[in-house]
Amino acid sequence: MSEAVQLKFIDELSKQYGSALEMTDEEGKSRFFDLLAEFEFDGHSYAIVQDQEGQYEPEALRMVKDEQGTWQLETIDSDEEWEEVMEAYDEVAYSEELDEEQ
Repeated sequence: MSEAVQLKFIDELSKQYGSALEMTDEEGKSRFFDLLAEFEFDGHSYAIVQDQEGQYEPEALRMVKDEQGTWQLETIDSDEEWEEVMEAYDEVAYSEELDEEQ
């Protein structure tokens, strides 16, 4: 049996930006994303976003505060960290969906 996932859902980005985020990709192109969830996990804050066009799977990004105290998103460079975050989110998200269906 697996250990219970310890996520604490938060709403810092949604308070600051709302549920739709405009971000610039590596090529300088502006794209819009839906904010699916934001949470604290393993000492860091993360956001799960999905492009509004639905072309890509949901993406995990790390949330960090800049010098002015404004939340920003950054890419998770570690494949291991990214996988842990997505697995933790999936476990909680899918367990809630299953609970609602029953």
